[in-house]
Amino acid sequence: MLRRLALSAVVPLAVLAAAVPASTATASGAASSGPVPSAAPTSGPFAAARPALGPLPMPLPLPGFLDDGEGTGAGEADEARTRLTVSVENTGVPGADGTFELECGPTGGTHPEGQAACDRLAEAGATRAGRQELFRETPEGTMCTMIHGGDATARIVGTWEGRAVDTTASRRDGCEIARWNSLVPVLPDVR
Repeated sequence: MLRRLALSAVVPLAVLAAAVPASTATASGAASSGPVPSAAPTSGPFAAARPALGPLPMPLPLPGFLDDGEGTGAGEADEARTRLTVSVENTGVPGADGTFELECGPTGGTHPEGQAACDRLAEAGATRAGRQELFRETPEGTMCTMIHGGDATARIVGTWEGRAVDTTASRRDGCEIARWNSLVPVLPDVR
Protein backbone atom coordinates (compact mmCIF):
# COMPACT_ATOMS: atom_id res chain seq x y z
CA MET A 1 0.00 0.00 0.00
CA LEU A 2 2.79 2.41 0.92
CA ARG A 3 4.68 1.56 -2.25
CA ARG A 4 1.57 2.23 -4.35
CA LEU A 5 1.11 5.59 -2.61
CA ALA A 6 4.75 6.53 -3.22
CA LEU A 7 4.52 5.60 -6.90
CA SER A 8 1.31 7.56 -7.37
CA ALA A 9 3.05 10.63 -5.90
CA VAL A 10 6.15 10.27 -8.12
CA VAL A 11 4.23 10.33 -11.41
CA PRO A 12 2.72 13.81 -10.89
CA LEU A 13 6.10 15.05 -9.66
CA ALA A 14 7.75 13.79 -12.84
CA VAL A 15 5.18 15.60 -14.98
CA LEU A 16 5.57 18.77 -12.93
CA ALA A 17 9.36 18.53 -13.05
CA ALA A 18 9.25 18.32 -16.83
CA ALA A 19 7.34 21.60 -17.02
CA VAL A 20 9.12 23.61 -14.31
CA PRO A 21 12.72 23.58 -15.64
CA ALA A 22 11.58 24.82 -19.05
CA SER A 23 9.74 27.77 -17.54
CA THR A 24 12.48 28.70 -15.05
CA ALA A 25 15.19 28.51 -17.71
CA THR A 26 13.39 31.01 -19.92
CA ALA A 27 12.55 33.26 -17.00
CA SER A 28 16.16 33.55 -15.82
CA GLY A 29 17.43 34.39 -19.32
CA ALA A 30 21.12 34.69 -20.30
CA ALA A 31 22.13 36.27 -16.98
CA SER A 32 21.81 32.96 -15.16
CA SER A 33 24.91 31.20 -14.05
CA GLY A 34 25.18 27.43 -14.01
CA PRO A 35 22.68 24.72 -14.73
CA VAL A 36 19.03 24.98 -13.74
CA PRO A 37 18.20 22.57 -10.88
CA SER A 38 15.65 19.91 -11.75
CA ALA A 39 13.32 17.81 -9.63
CA ALA A 40 13.10 15.14 -12.32
CA PRO A 41 14.30 11.69 -11.30
CA THR A 42 17.72 10.81 -12.75
CA SER A 43 17.44 7.08 -12.19
CA GLY A 44 14.68 4.53 -11.73
CA PRO A 45 11.55 3.73 -13.71
CA PHE A 46 10.50 7.37 -14.12
CA ALA A 47 13.85 8.75 -15.26
CA ALA A 48 12.84 8.60 -18.94
CA ALA A 49 9.22 9.59 -18.38
CA ARG A 50 9.26 13.13 -19.70
CA PRO A 51 6.03 13.84 -21.54
CA ALA A 52 6.15 16.29 -24.40
CA LEU A 53 4.23 19.31 -23.23
CA GLY A 54 2.37 20.98 -26.03
CA PRO A 55 -0.05 23.86 -25.95
CA LEU A 56 -2.90 23.56 -23.47
CA PRO A 57 -6.32 22.81 -24.98
CA MET A 58 -8.68 25.73 -25.43
CA PRO A 59 -11.86 25.62 -23.32
CA LEU A 60 -15.02 25.05 -25.30
CA PRO A 61 -17.40 28.02 -25.48
CA LEU A 62 -20.78 27.80 -23.83
CA PRO A 63 -23.61 26.86 -26.22
CA GLY A 64 -25.21 30.32 -26.00
CA PHE A 65 -22.03 31.96 -27.32
CA LEU A 66 -21.68 29.81 -30.42
CA ASP A 67 -24.07 31.93 -32.45
CA ASP A 68 -23.77 35.35 -30.73
CA GLY A 69 -26.52 34.57 -28.23
CA GLU A 70 -29.12 33.64 -30.83
CA GLY A 71 -30.52 30.15 -31.07
CA THR A 72 -30.60 27.65 -28.26
CA GLY A 73 -28.76 28.50 -25.09
CA ALA A 74 -28.18 26.13 -22.19
CA GLY A 75 -31.59 26.77 -20.61
CA GLU A 76 -33.45 26.23 -23.85
CA ALA A 77 -31.52 23.06 -24.59
CA ASP A 78 -32.46 21.67 -21.15
CA GLU A 79 -36.10 22.64 -21.60
CA ALA A 80 -36.20 20.95 -25.00
CA ARG A 81 -35.20 17.69 -23.32
CA THR A 82 -38.35 17.62 -21.19
CA ARG A 83 -40.92 15.00 -22.17
CA LEU A 84 -43.18 13.58 -19.47
CA THR A 85 -46.16 11.26 -19.35
CA VAL A 86 -48.46 12.19 -16.46
CA SER A 87 -51.11 9.64 -15.39
CA VAL A 88 -53.65 10.83 -12.82
CA GLU A 89 -56.47 8.86 -11.14
CA ASN A 90 -59.20 9.41 -8.53
CA THR A 91 -58.97 13.19 -8.23
CA GLY A 92 -62.71 13.82 -8.18
CA VAL A 93 -62.12 16.83 -10.45
CA PRO A 94 -63.82 16.66 -13.86
CA GLY A 95 -61.28 16.39 -16.67
CA ALA A 96 -58.31 15.96 -14.33
CA ASP A 97 -58.10 12.18 -14.49
CA GLY A 98 -56.33 10.57 -17.42
CA THR A 99 -52.96 10.21 -19.08
CA PHE A 100 -51.40 13.33 -20.54
CA GLU A 101 -48.23 13.97 -22.53
CA LEU A 102 -46.18 17.06 -21.68
CA GLU A 103 -43.38 18.42 -23.87
CA CYS A 104 -41.49 21.61 -23.18
CA GLY A 105 -39.41 23.67 -25.60
CA PRO A 106 -41.68 24.24 -27.50
CA THR A 107 -44.71 23.41 -25.41
CA GLY A 108 -46.67 20.50 -26.78
CA GLY A 109 -48.54 17.34 -25.94
CA THR A 110 -51.99 16.72 -24.54
CA HIS A 111 -51.51 18.19 -21.04
CA PRO A 112 -54.46 20.54 -20.27
CA GLU A 113 -52.15 23.20 -18.73
CA GLY A 114 -49.06 22.60 -20.87
CA GLN A 115 -47.53 26.10 -20.80
CA ALA A 116 -48.12 26.60 -17.06
CA ALA A 117 -46.66 23.14 -16.35
CA CYS A 118 -43.57 23.88 -18.46
CA ASP A 119 -43.17 27.22 -16.68
CA ARG A 120 -43.31 25.44 -13.28
CA LEU A 121 -40.69 22.91 -14.39
CA ALA A 122 -38.44 25.71 -15.66
CA GLU A 123 -38.88 27.60 -12.36
CA ALA A 124 -37.89 24.52 -10.35
CA GLY A 125 -34.98 23.80 -12.69
CA ALA A 126 -33.56 27.28 -12.14
CA THR A 127 -32.47 26.42 -8.59
CA ARG A 128 -30.27 23.60 -7.40
CA ALA A 129 -32.68 22.69 -4.61
CA GLY A 130 -35.54 22.55 -7.11
CA ARG A 131 -33.62 20.23 -9.42
CA GLN A 132 -32.85 17.92 -6.51
CA GLU A 133 -36.23 17.95 -4.78
CA LEU A 134 -38.96 18.32 -7.41
CA PHE A 135 -39.46 14.64 -8.24
CA ARG A 136 -37.84 13.11 -5.15
CA GLU A 137 -40.15 10.82 -3.20
CA THR A 138 -40.63 11.27 0.53
CA PRO A 139 -37.88 9.26 2.27
CA GLU A 140 -38.90 6.27 4.38
CA GLY A 141 -39.20 7.09 8.06
CA THR A 142 -40.07 10.77 7.50
CA MET A 143 -42.50 12.03 10.15
CA CYS A 144 -45.55 13.37 8.35
CA THR A 145 -48.87 14.65 9.61
CA MET A 146 -51.60 12.07 9.30
CA ILE A 147 -53.90 14.20 7.17
CA HIS A 148 -55.70 12.37 4.38
CA GLY A 149 -55.88 14.62 1.33
CA GLY A 150 -57.96 12.30 -0.85
CA ASP A 151 -57.57 9.22 -2.99
CA ALA A 152 -55.82 10.95 -5.91
CA THR A 153 -52.73 9.21 -7.25
CA ALA A 154 -50.36 10.10 -10.08
CA ARG A 155 -47.38 8.68 -11.87
CA ILE A 156 -44.90 10.80 -13.82
CA VAL A 157 -42.53 9.05 -16.23
CA GLY A 158 -40.13 10.48 -18.83
CA THR A 159 -37.24 12.92 -18.94
CA TRP A 160 -36.87 16.32 -17.33
CA GLU A 161 -33.90 18.47 -18.30
CA GLY A 162 -32.30 15.34 -19.72
CA ARG A 163 -32.69 13.32 -16.50
CA ALA A 164 -34.86 10.22 -16.20
CA VAL A 165 -38.00 10.63 -14.09
CA ASP A 166 -40.15 7.82 -12.73
CA THR A 167 -42.09 8.82 -9.64
CA THR A 168 -45.48 8.44 -8.03
CA ALA A 169 -47.45 10.92 -5.97
CA SER A 170 -50.49 10.66 -3.75
CA ARG A 171 -52.30 12.67 -1.10
CA ARG A 172 -52.14 10.04 1.69
CA ASP A 173 -50.42 12.24 4.31
CA GLY A 174 -49.11 15.74 4.91
CA CYS A 175 -45.75 15.14 3.22
CA GLU A 176 -47.36 13.72 0.09
CA ILE A 177 -49.94 16.54 -0.01
CA ALA A 178 -47.11 19.10 0.11
CA ARG A 179 -45.24 17.19 -2.59
CA TRP A 180 -48.34 17.04 -4.81
CA ASN A 181 -48.97 20.76 -4.33
CA SER A 182 -45.36 21.55 -5.32
CA LEU A 183 -45.99 19.75 -8.62
CA VAL A 184 -49.12 21.78 -9.50
CA PRO A 185 -49.81 22.53 -12.43
CA VAL A 186 -47.91 19.47 -13.71
CA LEU A 187 -50.42 17.61 -11.53
CA PRO A 188 -53.98 18.94 -11.23
CA ASP A 189 -54.90 21.24 -8.35
CA VAL A 190 -57.31 19.16 -6.26
CA ARG A 191 -57.46 21.29 -3.10
